[in-house]
Amino acid sequence: MFSEQQESFVTPVQANIIVRNRAGMIVLEADTGFTYRFPCDRCGSQTDRKYAYRFHHILVTELSDESGDDYIQAPDYKLDTVSLLRDDILLELPSKFLCKESCKGLCPKCGKNLNEGECSCEKREIDPRLAVLKQLLSE
Repeated sequence: MFSEQQESFVTPVQANIIVRNRAGMIVLEADTGFTYRFPCDRCGSQTDRKYAYRFHHILVTELSDESGDDYIQAPDYKLDTVSLLRDDILLELPSKFLCKESCKGLCPKCGKNLNEGECSCEKREIDPRLAVLKQLLSE
């Protein structure tokens, strides 16, 4: 799955990682930045956007049953930071990508990108479920 997504990363992910030992608790802090390319979910146009995320993890060598969701296990004090940050980034990316908040999308009839201008399709269309009511009004 990520191999398909890797094509969407226009620039390499830059990460500044700091690991601190605070009274026996190992804390990993990562600042990331990258440019991501995606098709707009409304109009389909390709858009590049810069993202910056900060991640914070507490590392432990062993997990107890009740602490599984709060900590990252790093046995032998080793951790695959590439996989960890990849997962963090993919979970943080928006579920819906828009080229801009005011994107008008595509015309459902002709498919024209409405951000580039209006199309010549009939704008006033009656919902087929309500067509019977129109007949009552015209009588």
